[in-house]
Amino acid sequence: MFKTQAESEEFLREFLPILEETPQGRDVILCVPFTDLSVLSRNLHGSRVRLGAQNIHWEESGAYTGEISGPMLTEIGVSYVIVGHSERRQYFGETDHTVNLRLKAAQKYGITPILCVGETKQQRDAGETESIIITQIEKDLVDVDQNNLVIAYEPIWAIGTGDTCETLEANRVTGLIRKQLSNTDVPIQYGGSVKPNNIDEIMAQPEIDGVLVGGASLEAPGFARIVNYK
Repeated sequence: MFKTQAESEEFLREFLPILEETPQGRDVILCVPFTDLSVLSRNLHGSRVRLGAQNIHWEESGAYTGEISGPMLTEIGVSYVIVGHSERRQYFGETDHTVNLRLKAAQKYGITPILCVGETKQQRDAGETESIIITQIEKDLVDVDQNNLVIAYEPIWAIGTGDTCETLEANRVTGLIRKQLSNTDVPIQYGGSVKPNNIDEIMAQPEIDGVLVGGASLEAPGFARIVNYK
């Protein structure tokens, strides 16, 4: 929940020129608050950056005050949406059941969902990381098309805390996720205190295809350094 429309436009003025040096073949997606989607859609037209939302409701319309539907997103050029982010699960009652409904809704309207999975510190300390991740994957992906999907492993204990999951461990859990999938080509990202000073090491891991960036995406130069990892 950052940036007004004016702040988003200012961010783009600084960010987009830096992408001229970004290697081809790298997908860059900005997932912004609902109020910023329209202004970014206009300003990103013709650029290599794709537009993403931070949530989607499973119904096309109805008495769901505060929610946004698939047709509302596609109308303004949204092609990706984050589903099941840990903050939605922690603060807003998101469950594996509603995550599953949102995933299927996104795909129904031609939007690629970015499914977030991950364990809390308490679960990790109890040795439950593997079982939690496997259970989330099993429940979340019921009847979901794995040919139109991105998954992000975000250890909840490493989000906004400054604690980064060790890269070898992040790679191991990412590989665990891949083993649960029928389509092993699904892009799997790592998310959790990703910064310019650790991006090169993270992206050197063989199982990690990309990153889901939180706080480090708010300043254009730092985020561009992440996009332009070596």
